[in-house]
Amino acid sequence: MKLTRRFHTMVAFKHHTFDMHTHLHIERLGQVRPSLKIAVVTETYPPDINGVAMTLSRIVNGLVKNGHDILLIRPKHFKNDEPTARDGFQEKLVHGLPIPFYKQLRMGLPSKKELLRLWTYNRPDIVHIATEGPLGWSALQAAKKLRLPVSTDFRTNFHAYSNHYKIGWLSAAILSYLKKFHNAAHVTMVPTSQLEAELDAVGFQNLHIVPRGIDTQLFSPHKRSLRLREQWGANDQTTVMLYVGRLAAEKNLPLVIQSYAMAQKIHNDVKLVLVGDGPLMADLQHKYPEVVFAGFQTGEDLAMHYASADMFVFASQTETFGNVTLEAMASGLAVVAFNHAAASELIISGENGMLAAQNTEVHFEMAVQAILNNPFLMAESKINAVQTARNFSWESIVERTESVFFDVINHYRSPIQIGLSQPMATRFHKQYP
Repeated sequence: MKLTRRFHTMVAFKHHTFDMHTHLHIERLGQVRPSLKIAVVTETYPPDINGVAMTLSRIVNGLVKNGHDILLIRPKHFKNDEPTARDGFQEKLVHGLPIPFYKQLRMGLPSKKELLRLWTYNRPDIVHIATEGPLGWSALQAAKKLRLPVSTDFRTNFHAYSNHYKIGWLSAAILSYLKKFHNAAHVTMVPTSQLEAELDAVGFQNLHIVPRGIDTQLFSPHKRSLRLREQWGANDQTTVMLYVGRLAAEKNLPLVIQSYAMAQKIHNDVKLVLVGDGPLMADLQHKYPEVVFAGFQTGEDLAMHYASADMFVFASQTETFGNVTLEAMASGLAVVAFNHAAASELIISGENGMLAAQNTEVHFEMAVQAILNNPFLMAESKINAVQTARNFSWESIVERTESVFFDVINHYRSPIQIGLSQPMATRFHKQYP
């Protein structure tokens, strides 16, 4: 059982001595760690529906549960949006604008002066920046000015997205900005070893792997609903192919539909269900009236949609991780994907899913057919996928994130944080602006 208590003590660091108010965590194994004041900066957070928002909220809630104090800075979701506050968690809202090609989300406007004022009077132990927009850049500059340790997440391949929004000519400039942004931090967390290798090859520094987690109580084969399948026009013999995600160009949906069309020619009873919304939805509904469009789903409803399908067909190659892959596996689906992002880390082809043998449309379609043509392989993949997902609890992911924060603080602690008096700190800033 964990015990948290406050203490007041004198802490010595080299030849400096200073007062420190904090918490102590007494972990199950007796490990003692102070609680942290963590400023989290993000352009997206629930009720936004996307992988970044969901993952970040899970980590924030886990850190609060572990006794840390979180100040979350985000743009307003709507005009009359109000900040929330509870024990260990407080929000600071800033102004924002819709992202041009992703209007469901907003980007925060530059807020450096506001953040400088906020963090000067309420100094965090570390600043964690989850997104690289104008708000994130402001936070990076403010933290640098105040000599605060900084960690970042690399969660979205914006340079890869650019090719799908007719701005591919900006790809190199976007990549250059992202590299400058993340290399200014003390550490950048990435979800897979594949992404770590890709970013390292183009000059990103201080990369650390922290994978994503899964709620196996929510996403489970037990959430399967025969009534929902009936609404889709499916019975026990129907093979339901499922996609979950944004209906947008970067998700490679034409290949999903192409694979479905080929499956229909070979198998008598196959259905395709698309869960999500986005700029392509109206056009897809017009072109493919036989496809089931389920719209946005969340919580128990989303879990039911996953578990009520049979195969998860995911052709995206722009993900940094792809939470949906892990959600599908936890729900007991046979996943077909490219050897990319989460699938490359989690799936052993022919055991707990199927990967395209090569990075081509033909090989992706062959992987779909391999599952459809072999009922035994599909059944084994479903069982083994659930077992794989059980190794990725959110508790373990939060602990790994927490460890990164402590490592950064220990290695990049500034003179102010190690006990300089205010006059000494002022002289330090003048000498090292």
